[in-house]
Amino acid sequence: MRTKEKVAGFVLAGGASSRMGQDKAVLRIAGEALIVRTARLVESAAGEATIIGNAEAFLAMGLRAVSDDWPSAGPLGGIATALGVSKSPWNLIVACDLPYLTKGWLNYVIARALTSQADAVMPMNARGAEPLCAMYHKRCEQAFRVELERGTRKVTDAMQAVLVEMIAPLEWKAFDSEGLLFKNMNTPADYDEARARLDGKQEEFA
Repeated sequence: MRTKEKVAGFVLAGGASSRMGQDKAVLRIAGEALIVRTARLVESAAGEATIIGNAEAFLAMGLRAVSDDWPSAGPLGGIATALGVSKSPWNLIVACDLPYLTKGWLNYVIARALTSQADAVMPMNARGAEPLCAMYHKRCEQAFRVELERGTRKVTDAMQAVLVEMIAPLEWKAFDSEGLLFKNMNTPADYDEARARLDGKQEEFA
């Protein structure tokens, strides 16, 4: 089985964007909507990209999309939804608001997961785990749905129910010497910074 038959890709886009003041998914970075840019990047590494969120809006943009089964449960609900619709054993799941992700890093975390015995593979930084740019095995779905039914909403709390392999900063910083790889674009200032760094920069997704 080829790598891209073992892996599905998903982008979580169900947040309220309250700190941004507008829907961050449609803000333009390097000439295209952030959600489109992220979907293209995920697709280049995983072979496909499905948006989890407001399916009607994203389908109208020409993207693959499904509605969140747990729209008020935050990212954990989106992850459970992705795992529920996936036909692949391993699943690359990323948030839509990570403008500094690179194909090199995504290829690395996919390769790492395909040789792992864990249920999830994700990077760790000084603040803790980064579960919104990670690989999840299909077998996590039932455990996460049980946690959601119990009222769990934090992804890091739900992770206690599965076996997780962490990727240390020394490893992922090989793909990002500035430490920006998992920096969220939450505020207008973050958006201005991302545009300053990325506008005019050509990304290689092939």
